[in-house]
Amino acid sequence: MKIQKLTIENRAKVYALLQCAFPRSNYEAELVRKLHANGRPLHEWVCLHSNKVIAYIAFSNAYHGRDICGLHLAPMAVTPEFQKQGVGTELLRFALRQEAIKGQPLFVLGEPNYYRKFGFEPCSQPICPFDINNAHFLSMGNIVATSFVVGYEPEFVPVIAPAAPHGKKHRHGKHS
Repeated sequence: MKIQKLTIENRAKVYALLQCAFPRSNYEAELVRKLHANGRPLHEWVCLHSNKVIAYIAFSNAYHGRDICGLHLAPMAVTPEFQKQGVGTELLRFALRQEAIKGQPLFVLGEPNYYRKFGFEPCSQPICPFDINNAHFLSMGNIVATSFVVGYEPEFVPVIAPAAPHGKKHRHGKHS
């Protein structure tokens, strides 16, 4: 298994991975495709096994108004045949050690029990526009004390999620 920055050559493999990892949704694959097409700044890594992309993680800018106030972790995905084998854990731990990521305030909309293992904590400020009461919004290195709605790149748009099986999450970096 090898972790490396995403290359242009591997983008199509990432879109296919996202479609496979989130089979009931085109949202994640289309989101990343649009972020790439629109030239949004992203920090992205893939995990390769036998030259196949088996996991992906991305961080995009978080905004307070027009100012960057940190990074959003979203999406993160592992191909189904490699889930529950520690691949996502290894990829996230790798990403959190990278210069572009460490020391930055980080935000994730995801499963609290999963992301707490990495140091993310429940976050009451800023307010996540995609999560009622910030119930699944977590942060790391966040020192925000004022109330504001955190901004995302415009490609992140609210969607109505299809009914998911118990325990499965399907939006903005939620672990599946």
